[in-house]
Amino acid sequence: MDNQQPVAFTGYQKLIIFLLAITQFTVILDFMVMSPLGDILMKSLNLKPSAFGIAVSAYAFSAGISGLLTAGFADKFDRKKLLLFFYLGFIAGTVFCGLAQSYAVLVAARIITGLFGGVIGSISMAIITDLFTLQQRGRVMGFVQMGFGASQVLGIPIGLYLANALGWKAPFWMVALLSISIAILIAIKMKPVIAHLLIKTEKTAFKHLLHTVTKSNYRVGFAATGLLSIGGFMMMPFGSAFAINNLGLTNGQLPILFMVSGLSSLAIMPLVGKLSDKISKFKIFAIATVWMMFMCVLYTNLGVTAFPMVIFYNILMMMGVMSRMIPSSALTSAIPDMADRGAFMSINSSLQQIAGGVAAAVAGMIVTQPGKGAPLQHYNIVGYVIVAISIISILLMRRVDNLTKKKAENGKSIIPDDVVILEG
Repeated sequence: MDNQQPVAFTGYQKLIIFLLAITQFTVILDFMVMSPLGDILMKSLNLKPSAFGIAVSAYAFSAGISGLLTAGFADKFDRKKLLLFFYLGFIAGTVFCGLAQSYAVLVAARIITGLFGGVIGSISMAIITDLFTLQQRGRVMGFVQMGFGASQVLGIPIGLYLANALGWKAPFWMVALLSISIAILIAIKMKPVIAHLLIKTEKTAFKHLLHTVTKSNYRVGFAATGLLSIGGFMMMPFGSAFAINNLGLTNGQLPILFMVSGLSSLAIMPLVGKLSDKISKFKIFAIATVWMMFMCVLYTNLGVTAFPMVIFYNILMMMGVMSRMIPSSALTSAIPDMADRGAFMSINSSLQQIAGGVAAAVAGMIVTQPGKGAPLQHYNIVGYVIVAISIISILLMRRVDNLTKKKAENGKSIIPDDVVILEG
């Protein structure tokens, strides 16, 4: 048991939580809105499931490549400046999505958005790790990850209404306009995050990247993140198409489904964050993963179902999905040393994005649709694959938990042997 008294947040820490949470809200919304738009896009652009899977995975693959390319430089700049640079690039990519006139242009725009947007999560994680103690991070992750639930409660339903009224491009314009105002807030309110720059290292960007990739403890965290992402992303791309074509929902009911599911996420995430800090992060993760496995198999085998029951099943499934994200993120954040945090988080985020891209592409190959508007086939196979992956992820997260405890027990310094602290 990890029972201990929670550490209170300062006023500035609360501001940082808000800024990072609302930033994550826009980035997550931009990525997630592709799923509820799936049925509209597939019909509007006459796409097969495999083609739509590529459109979704284009963002993820480019985000993963971007994270790997920037990993070596991630600890060499003020994290605030890095956040602003990539956030502005993300805004530009989202604008291009709104300007897209064809499937090919849309895929290109998603690649541009991913190149910038995919790095923002890792920068945010590095900022959290720099500014918050491990005893605070469960709660911080709970609040920041609320961007996931908030995007469903507010962003996705509003985006769907706009898409139904004005076309599928409208949600991207909504995200772009909101993101511009947030970028201004970050520029004005956030202080420079430069504590890591006081640690001088002779490593070049490439050596720093190589050092981070080859460290055995770090690789355990990377593997756990990759498997979690594959399991988490496989159902998402075809969620709306399955709800409409298999469960019998209408386009008008879809926004309500996402809104209610999102509200349940908002309600549970702060509670899970507190429990993660107070009890055991790994136990919370393991219980949530087993619950999610059960719900995935149940949900993917449903046929035409009454709308209230679809909502009920979605709430139960989201409880499992969200309850494992928070403790796993908190545990993984404790693995890297301060001098490696930016690189570690960048690589970790890259693997998360690449794994998500693989998941979307594989799901696109598993799921088939005989004709436009016909029920999806083999979606239940995706659920079974998620179960197998989730079992392995529990074993890997146990290793991450053991590494974290061992590091804490040994009182290991956060400063590696090959660095010196600059004075003054």
